[in-house]
Amino acid sequence: MRADLLSVPGEPDRANEDFAALSPQGAALVLDGVTPPPDGQTGCVHTVTWFVQKLGPALLRRAERRDQSLADCLADAIAQTAAAHESTCDLSHRRTPQATVVALRWDDRQVEYLVLSDSVLLLDVNGAVTPILDGRLDEVTGRPDLRAIRYTRQYFDALESLRNADGGFYTAAADPEVAKRAVTGHLPRAEVRAAAAMSDGATRWTEVFGFGDWAELFTRIEDKGAVQVVDEVRAAETADPDRTAFPRGKSRDDASVVFLQF
Repeated sequence: MRADLLSVPGEPDRANEDFAALSPQGAALVLDGVTPPPDGQTGCVHTVTWFVQKLGPALLRRAERRDQSLADCLADAIAQTAAAHESTCDLSHRRTPQATVVALRWDDRQVEYLVLSDSVLLLDVNGAVTPILDGRLDEVTGRPDLRAIRYTRQYFDALESLRNADGGFYTAAADPEVAKRAVTGHLPRAEVRAAAAMSDGATRWTEVFGFGDWAELFTRIEDKGAVQVVDEVRAAETADPDRTAFPRGKSRDDASVVFLQF
């Protein structure tokens, strides 16, 4: 098996709010922590980095054991992480630390996957690149009323009201029930040649800067490596620091890639 793993902060002087991991027991993860709003109010004394570094290992340990579905693994990992700070923090706060999740697990028989929110999993299935996406955030942000005010304060306030709410979108925060909302599935191992899990800081290559479609992004990672792809994203971010040519929430974002070739 060939593997490539990269996780880097958007700014060198800021903590990385992503988490990426690969286990020799046949599991891989990418988590993308949700950056707090400018006022910093989350109801929690801990950082988003602290949260993903608790949730990620808890999820990976459960995924390695293979006695639960990935959704149940995520639910238990969320519950364990919540228990670690429920005595000090208001976990009912809408912006309590939270993260997107991509989880992948494989053995000789099958490849299992889970995707929650806007991180992305790309699978090479019988030679064709298949994106596994949780499209609910895109559905919300694509609404005409939100597109008209995109990236304004009103836009972000509207998104907050739809976070982890019916008719909105979901992230892993403090409620284990959210794991049931994840996109999950499995495929025969023989049909999956390779996989790439990415946070949205890396998928900017396609989704923001338009260097190519999902298949072209997958091929770029496979042929040139994760470092090359993230370097190309960084160059595009640097060339547009004011976000005028390519509107986006943050000028630079943490970026993570886990690539596997079976």
